[in-house]
Amino acid sequence: MNINRTIVKNIALNFIGALVYALAINSFLIPSKLGEGGVTGLMTIFYYWIGFPPALTNLILNGILLFVGWKMLSKQTVLYTIVAIASISFWLKLTSQIQFKLHDPLVAAIIGGVLMGIAMGIIMKGEGTTAGSTILAKIMNKYFGIKTGSAMLGFDLLVAVPSFVLIGFENMLLTIIELYISAVVLNKMLEAFIAKRAFTIISDKSETIAQALSNLNQTGITLLDGHGYVSGQPKKIIYCVCEAKLQVKVMDKIAQIDSTAFVVLDEVRSAYGNNLIKLL
Repeated sequence: MNINRTIVKNIALNFIGALVYALAINSFLIPSKLGEGGVTGLMTIFYYWIGFPPALTNLILNGILLFVGWKMLSKQTVLYTIVAIASISFWLKLTSQIQFKLHDPLVAAIIGGVLMGIAMGIIMKGEGTTAGSTILAKIMNKYFGIKTGSAMLGFDLLVAVPSFVLIGFENMLLTIIELYISAVVLNKMLEAFIAKRAFTIISDKSETIAQALSNLNQTGITLLDGHGYVSGQPKKIIYCVCEAKLQVKVMDKIAQIDSTAFVVLDEVRSAYGNNLIKLL
């Protein structure tokens, strides 16, 4: 039942993310004649150049890139990506008439960038990708540890910069601004989704605290042997990694058991292991 709920949730996230993605393109980027990066950038270029439907371009080009993803990424990610691509094409067709022609194209670039970052964040939360440069970015993330949003920005610029031939130099610069904003928003969303906190706790009641945190966090707690440099007394040091949302509860639990405990709290960018998350 839990597996079925996860599948339904991920499909729903990919479908919703695809809607936001399509609105960013149809409602803000295309009306202001802004480009994009990767396959989406090629999609807008073909539209400006020969009027080729973005929904069809999305299916064709991303279908080709899926063969690369099938070899390099997990089959689960690829299958959810197929859902995302099909949903994007569906929404691109359905929302093609929803356009906002803003007087200032910079505003369109900012709004479009924010929406694109949010859309990709939602889709990746649903374990999918938008294919295109996202697949390449996922591969760079998996094998080289580069942040997904940053890797996407690099690949997207390879398409965005030459697009000035069709959209003009000024719009090309605005496109780069939009890509940068989307990369920043995506990185922030991914960090929020998998935010972790690491606690290092030194206390005379280490066993009691460890048991309480284990019940609260439902993950393993590590006890390390140590001793005070000045006192020479042996100490048990607790090391615990938990979700960011549990930070306040963990601090309260420690204070209830031992108000004199020494606690060091760190933000965790990445964690590997059982039930933990990979690099962003």
